[in-house]
Amino acid sequence: MFKKIPKFLYLVLVVATVASCSEYQKALKSEDTKVKYELAERFYKEGKFKKASRIFEQVVPKYRGKPQGERVTFLYARSLFEIEQYIVSGYQFERFVRSYPKSDSIQSAAFYEAKSYYMESPRYSIDQTETHKAINKLQAFINNYPESTFLDKANAMVDELTTKVEKKAYEIAKQYNTISDYKSSIKAVENFLSDYPGTSFREDAMFLKLSAMYNLATKSFETLMEGRYNDAASAYKTLVKFYPESKYREEADELMASITEELAKFSK
Repeated sequence: MFKKIPKFLYLVLVVATVASCSEYQKALKSEDTKVKYELAERFYKEGKFKKASRIFEQVVPKYRGKPQGERVTFLYARSLFEIEQYIVSGYQFERFVRSYPKSDSIQSAAFYEAKSYYMESPRYSIDQTETHKAINKLQAFINNYPESTFLDKANAMVDELTTKVEKKAYEIAKQYNTISDYKSSIKAVENFLSDYPGTSFREDAMFLKLSAMYNLATKSFETLMEGRYNDAASAYKTLVKFYPESKYREEADELMASITEELAKFSK
């Protein structure tokens, strides 16, 4: 059972909440920029980022071109990031980087600009346009700030996003094979291996190519079978050359046995 909150403490919390809300509403309606700024910064320090962002939104234009503008703009962008408004936070951090290139917070702003795009990257099965944008932003950060304390995090995010993009491309090739469009599957695998030579899906793609080539050969007109079985045999040799202990070795060996049997018919 949960312990009941003492009545006096409950009243204190209610009063504090009401006072905070009242103070917040007054600040939103106030014409005093200094009052707004101080309360927004206090809310930010207290972790009340939604309230802070609303007030900072009103304050930022007032401080543009003034000494406080740099800090206000950064805190506004960071508040937006904390409440998961990543599209807007990315824009605001980008604006900060352009406006304050000599700021002590420039690296942090550039990193969070890129991270905002990273946070908008969808799951691999969806269009990866946003993921490519995030990779470009992160790579630009890495190139511009190779000594940054954020470097390891940025590299880890690039690796994660790159794997997501690779998985998307690999799954497309795999889907072609699933729906028996073997020519498209083979072409997609070849493009995939060319585009991502260091991919973690390389072994999977090589076996997929072998499987698609074998399936294509079995479904071909007799005049095309021999050449296509030979292509499949080459795909098998490539797979076992690079991955002699492949997780697909047993399946690959079975396909190769069938390929050898079929090719033997053409030598008679």
